[in-house]
Amino acid sequence: MDIHTMATKINPATELAPAENKKKVLVPVANGTEEMEAVIVINVLRRAGATVTVASVEEGMQIAASRGVNIVADCLISECEEQEYDLVALPGGMPGAERLRDSKALKSIAEKQVKAKRMIAAICAAPVVALQAWGLLKGLHATCHPSFTGKLEDKAAVESRIVRDSILTTSRAPGTAFEFALALVEQLYGPENLPTVSGPMVLPPDDGTDARALKFNDQEWSTSSTPQVLVPIVNGSEETEVVIIVDILRRAGAKVVVASVESEATIKAARNVQLVADTLISEVANTKFDLVVLPGGMPGADRLQKSKELMRILQEQAEEGRIYGAICAAPAVILESSGLLHGYCGELRSSGI
Repeated sequence: MDIHTMATKINPATELAPAENKKKVLVPVANGTEEMEAVIVINVLRRAGATVTVASVEEGMQIAASRGVNIVADCLISECEEQEYDLVALPGGMPGAERLRDSKALKSIAEKQVKAKRMIAAICAAPVVALQAWGLLKGLHATCHPSFTGKLEDKAAVESRIVRDSILTTSRAPGTAFEFALALVEQLYGPENLPTVSGPMVLPPDDGTDARALKFNDQEWSTSSTPQVLVPIVNGSEETEVVIIVDILRRAGAKVVVASVESEATIKAARNVQLVADTLISEVANTKFDLVVLPGGMPGADRLQKSKELMRILQEQAEEGRIYGAICAAPAVILESSGLLHGYCGELRSSGI
């Protein structure tokens, strides 16, 4: 993915303060934070080699994101006030952006970041709700979620998916979160490092290639009026795949149950994001689901495949003609190895996850 075709750059950040080779990044989170925006930024920057601190602005470490995904932060924001960061990146979501705005500790950190001419970034509602409210957009161009563009004081670049103006980078929504994260990687590590980070994620091509899904053996599916969906997770699951699946299906109105296959609800995903499941797999072992979706990630896919309860659920799903799907390593590691791809065409992800 070539981020140069997506970004509007104004006043390139030649004034950035020098930073050490090991980049330090702060991603604050709150109740109501958009989970895709937070987790994609964390995941991609950790893939690039950054030390990313996820800090809760709430009283406790666990936050409930905007679509009900439960995330456990690394620390509280109060523990970050004396630290220096190469980048502070604010996710959006409502009321998450408002809760970030109302954090005195985060406001102080952001103000010091701008004063020191170190990178700051925000996506979705956060450029307007937080940065503009703190007076940190003065003299800078920015973009934001389309529903907030009318509140953005300088509207010169609001239609761009990414806007970079000196030390500030802004973006629009969950659908631009990968572009946003890669723009931050480019600024921290240089464009030469982008292919190493973006390649294994198999992002949509930027060359006009048709990236639509291929369909084989197409058929009609019937579900309940509110589709019941199971997303099992485990230590080592790929966190971006988990949150994107859960977030989008919940937006569509499905009842999504996130079930841990571990002995406890909290799991540590592939890039060390801590997620808290809604329940344990044993608690839903006898529930009928319209759809079961398996995230990938390694060793997550291996650990899912070793769950007898999950494999029984999948076998019954197949025998009773209900829908199941998988992404990344999961089609090969779980479905193929269990005979659940027999008679179907599937694309297998082999390496570099």
